[in-house]
Amino acid sequence: MKQILLLLIFSSFFLFSCKSDKNTATNTEPAKEEVATAAKKYTLTPFTPSKSFKDAEIKGMSYKNGKFDFDVAEGDYLLGAQTDDAAQKMCANSVKGQHIHLIVDNAPYAAKYTNKFDYEIEDGEHYLLSFLSRSYHESIKTDKAHVAKKINVKDNSIIDASPIMESMLFYSRPKGTYSGKKETEKVMLDFYPINANIGTTQKIIATINGEEHEITKWQPYYITGLPLGENTVSLALVNTDGNKLSAPYNPVSRTFTLRGDTAQE
Repeated sequence: MKQILLLLIFSSFFLFSCKSDKNTATNTEPAKEEVATAAKKYTLTPFTPSKSFKDAEIKGMSYKNGKFDFDVAEGDYLLGAQTDDAAQKMCANSVKGQHIHLIVDNAPYAAKYTNKFDYEIEDGEHYLLSFLSRSYHESIKTDKAHVAKKINVKDNSIIDASPIMESMLFYSRPKGTYSGKKETEKVMLDFYPINANIGTTQKIIATINGEEHEITKWQPYYITGLPLGENTVSLALVNTDGNKLSAPYNPVSRTFTLRGDTAQE
């Protein structure tokens, strides 16, 4: 009888110990955290490889009495010609062909299809970028195909010019009005950094209708998912920690319009 009593006491103690151990393990187990990642409304996809213009070159530029004169090298690249792969890009394309993009300070670029043209610039200091563009508005990203200068203008003439020493980011596309399915489904984002090392010491934050996207490579992108109507894109040049650089006209923003019809603007 004594042996049976001892056995019952031992069994009860064993069951209680197991139950306590089980509860202790459950209480000390790390809680599983569920991290919710908000889905992006818009997508940035690298542009498909474009026709290369290795010999495209702006050999010189002058601005006197309100008229620009660009010395564009003769060769494979021709102002006013359609870029061979324009049909494959499936995005907005200029019927007037290849052209010069001229950007002064923070103004939207002016597209010029000849090497000589009139253009008004206020007196004072300005930052100027001009580059050769394909007919679908993508910049040719080579040293020879662009001119970047800090200029001093008086009476619609450049009286002094020097290289831009600061890091800068010039906004190119999108801008204006896009019409029809082909132009509005895929919109090209293109920009031009000066004295910037995108992907190493610097990067770009593209804010599309309030939604941020990080860019670490200098190349054009397709933006998809944009709604019809007005849209806004802002580009900021930042360091690797995401802090905005103290650079002229940084960030830069543009509002543009997508229309469902095919009316020409």
